[in-house]
Order: sequence, then C-alpha cells, then structure tokens
Amino acid sequence: GLSSESGAQNTLNAIRIGLLGASRIAPGAVIAPAAEIAGVAVSSVAAREQDRAQAFAKEHLIPNFEPDYAALIASEHVDLVYNGLPPSEHAKWSIAALEAGKDVLCEKPFAMNAAEAQQMIDVATETGRYLIEAFHYRFHPLFERILEVLRSGEIGPVTRIESHFNVAIAANPRELRYHRELGGGAFMDLGCYPVHWARTIMDAEPTVLSAEADWHESGVDVAMRTELEFPGGISASLESSMSEALPKKRDAVLTVFGERGVLTAENPVAPHDGHELAVETAGARRVETVAGKTTYFHQLQHVVSVLLGDARPITGGSDAINTMRVLDEVYRQAGRE
Repeated sequence: GLSSESGAQNTLNAIRIGLLGASRIAPGAVIAPAAEIAGVAVSSVAAREQDRAQAFAKEHLIPNFEPDYAALIASEHVDLVYNGLPPSEHAKWSIAALEAGKDVLCEKPFAMNAAEAQQMIDVATETGRYLIEAFHYRFHPLFERILEVLRSGEIGPVTRIESHFNVAIAANPRELRYHRELGGGAFMDLGCYPVHWARTIMDAEPTVLSAEADWHESGVDVAMRTELEFPGGISASLESSMSEALPKKRDAVLTVFGERGVLTAENPVAPHDGHELAVETAGARRVETVAGKTTYFHQLQHVVSVLLGDARPITGGSDAINTMRVLDEVYRQAGRE
C-alpha cells in the first residue's frame, strides 16, 4: 500500500482496521472511537477512486491508503476490515476479506437478502474469521438496560411491540437510499432497526402478517408499515419512513407493552444524542437515562473484545440471516417486483 504523509499512529501490536469506502459514516463510526480505544488503530483506507482514498487518509491522519478495495483486503497492514460500502457490495467484499484471512465488521443492512447473508456467514464459518454486523445501537448500555427491565418482569410478560424509525432523506441521484440496485429503501436502511429491536427483545422469529409500502418513482420504498406476529400471538407493528416531508429531526421510538405496564424508549438508535427510557406501571411512571459513550464507541469496544477472545459476538451469524429473512418477506408482501 501507498503511504500518506500524515502522522502514522502507533499501530504496534494494535488491531489494525482497514476502511472499505471513504464513507460519510466512517469518521463517526470507526475513526473517532478507534482514537479513544486502546489496542486498535485505523491503518488504511480504500475508495472507488484512489484520489478519494488519498484525500480521506490525509484528512483523517490514516497512515496508508490503497489503490482499490482488493488491495486493501490483501494488505498486510490490515487485521479487521470495516465494510461501510452500500449493501449491494456487502456480500462480495465481506466474503473476499474473510477469504483473505481478515475479520470483518459489516454495516447494516447486512446484505441484499437472506441468501447473500447465508453465503457470508458460511464463509465466515469456513474461514474461522469473525463477521460482525454493525447494529451499533445494540452495544450501548441503554439497550442492555431495556433488556434488563423486560427480563425483570416489571411490566409483566410482553404482549405487543410498536416501533418506528423515521428520518427525512432527500431524494437525489447521489443518495444511495434512493437506488434500489444499491440496496436502498426506507425499510432496508431504517426499518432493519425496528425489526432487530423486536427480534432481540422476543429472542424469537416472527411471522410477517402484512406489509404496505409507499413507493418512490426510483423503485424504492419511501415508507413501510408492517405487522408481525411472534410465537404466543405477540404482535409487533413496525414503521419506517424517509419521506422528504418529515421533520429533519430523527424520530425513533420503541414501545413495549406488557401485562402490567409499558416501556418506552425514545431514540434507542443513537442514545448518545439524547434519549429517554420511561417505564409505566399501575399509575406510576419513572424516566431514566443511561450513561454511556457513543453507540459506535461501545460497538468498536465489543469488536475488540471479540477479536481478543474476551467476548462472543452478539450480532452476525444466524441473527443477521434472520433479520434479512424478515426484510425479504416484508418486501415480498408489500409487492416489490
């Protein structure tokens, strides 16, 4: 790999991360937390064009940049590959990285469909490498607290889940979420979170009862509403929208109804930007916030622990395949051709 002139971090004995894509998400998702966590360093980047990779390396003080994705995956400067490419590139490049002996942190949604997810996991199993899905919210202490409250029985057995994740995303030709062939769409990009929240809370797989989409001329869904049913007749109503008409503020809410009360989490996606956890039972209501750093800090800390053998991955594997199965079926029932 070529070296950029910027200051090389001390990567001695550290887990060295290579960034696939000079993506908008990489600085917040990987570069910033890597600077705070001992034993990990961003060592290299590759982009669609080498010039972009070089400029990105210089801007973010990354010691190396590569001419293309294949070179990054082959690089001896890289132990862990962060796949921040569009979903259409997740299977191809994650599989290539695993086969090159690298561990992989792959962005959500994990793949284009469950069949791709299965291929990816099969290769991870064959190569003995880790393939972790970057559902960053899952690693924040807030979600652990939500699960703890539910397990405590405080609101009683769960009877229903309602959740939504809405963000205004302007339609323009450069916006990958408006390109179906790249893995765009509101439910792919946003709806995967409510699906994962519900699956994680229930620790079970749902049946999709119905799905209804608002379609954009580009062929992607701008909004999706779906009803799921978990074993025991427990229903879940999930919605996501990226309509330009929405307020600019991110709107993510998870509500869990139990036989004795209700738990509501405001902004479980990015609790570091402000959140609220409310628990209501028999006329009493309490509100908590949970201390923590960014979701991305906790995510990278988890990945490092996994790579050092101190933890088991809590995303990826069959979890990733099963999320994609739900997404596939929601799109099928919504009438995607």
